[in-house]
Amino acid sequence: MPQDRKIWFKEQIVQADAAQISVLSPTAQFGLNVFEGIRGYWNADHGDIFLFRLDDHLDRLFASCRLIGLDCPYTPDQIKQAITQVIQANQYRTDVAVRATLFVDGEGTWHSSNPVEMFVAPISKPRRNVGDEEGARACVSTWQRIDDLSMPPRVKAGANYINGRYAHLEAKAAGYDLPILLDRAGKVSEGAGSCVMLLRNGVLVTPPTSGSILESITRDTLLQLAEATGLPTQVRIVDRSELYLADEIFLCGSAAELTPITRIDRFTVGDGNIGPLTRDLLGAYLDIADGTNPAHPTWRTGVWLPEDDA
Repeated sequence: MPQDRKIWFKEQIVQADAAQISVLSPTAQFGLNVFEGIRGYWNADHGDIFLFRLDDHLDRLFASCRLIGLDCPYTPDQIKQAITQVIQANQYRTDVAVRATLFVDGEGTWHSSNPVEMFVAPISKPRRNVGDEEGARACVSTWQRIDDLSMPPRVKAGANYINGRYAHLEAKAAGYDLPILLDRAGKVSEGAGSCVMLLRNGVLVTPPTSGSILESITRDTLLQLAEATGLPTQVRIVDRSELYLADEIFLCGSAAELTPITRIDRFTVGDGNIGPLTRDLLGAYLDIADGTNPAHPTWRTGVWLPEDDA
């Protein structure tokens, strides 16, 4: 960790190593926190970092609070201000990833609901360039995806991500890069922290939100971008065997952006290369996210870096 890295912590800008949480807190002991991972893209022409679909991320953050039983002590405008302040404090003039986390501090147990605190931690994170990649190897995990009757996936809670950890460790141990999980009905759900999309017979297909997936902002974006080009889309139940017949597969999310899959289990996806649709959708996504394409202007929020930080 860079020694001068700063984060927004309990209403102050502090050095990252000065941000301390009790080891007895519910967030430390049980993962009692909700968060959003927000991508920011540097646009040199504008001299700004654009935060992609920030309002939608904050809506989902408040929805997570509601379902998990936390009262957020901040308004959306206050959280936006905190994000802007900490990016400016770090003097970033590059692509970033921002983690905004609401957590239960103090000393408590899994059913504690206060005190609710927040940190906002940005890091430099370059955008994906599929031209530099060969695609990832994935496997269908033996671990089942959590569901709405156990740990609702639409809640973006820290504890939920341990489900993906089991699958990720299994995939790595078997020689793969990434896992894809099935739901309780044995249908395709999502990856470990990212949604699944596949091209089959000229149609872009993705599982429904009732299929134990996060209500993904990136997935919604890509469906809209595909439909705008006239590409047919289907949000429906996906069988495991369809993964083996797909022409293209990719995972998507704020962190993953678009991560192409070129092998799954013992099968080659398409011709084994990153497909043209994957490349085109990533390009279209980045063009809007970084402000290059003025379409969907409400999808981006500028940080407006001060000139003396140049």
